[in-house]
Amino acid sequence: MDLKNNLYQLWNRMASGSYFPAATRYVEIDKSDGGKRILGIPTVKDRIAQGVAKAYIEPRLEEVFHEDSYGYRPNRSAHDAIEKARKRCWKYDWVIDLDIKAFFDTIDHELLLKAVSMHVSEPWIILYIKRWLKAPMQNKDGQLIDREQGLPQGGLCEASHNPPYVK
Repeated sequence: MDLKNNLYQLWNRMASGSYFPAATRYVEIDKSDGGKRILGIPTVKDRIAQGVAKAYIEPRLEEVFHEDSYGYRPNRSAHDAIEKARKRCWKYDWVIDLDIKAFFDTIDHELLLKAVSMHVSEPWIILYIKRWLKAPMQNKDGQLIDREQGLPQGGLCEASHNPPYVK
């Protein structure tokens, strides 16, 4: 693997506006209720590109999240949310747990871009977020599936871990 030249090529394409993400790999995961969760697994190159954008905008976006929001946040986990609920159960008689069914599958791209644009002013980031949203998914037979809505789970931009680091 020619890491140095691959990174240079990615940087060059992102800097010039000529970077386009590859199709994400379509993978179905069984859910406990018998349904399927669809994951969209990006290429390594696309994960690195997403990591660049995420590292750039995450500190600004973190400022607008509520302190009790735990989903897909850096340095926060479901265990942290449970611990907070455990402490609060001695103070309050109720807990609110929200999970929007099929949220990632149905999110409106234009509405998401409008929300992101409220906090992100760099045109190159908006451009690449649009391209990541519109990138097709590829199933195991090689068939490309276009997307008009939804955000495939599995990409770095919605993941709860920190961006990858290259040594």
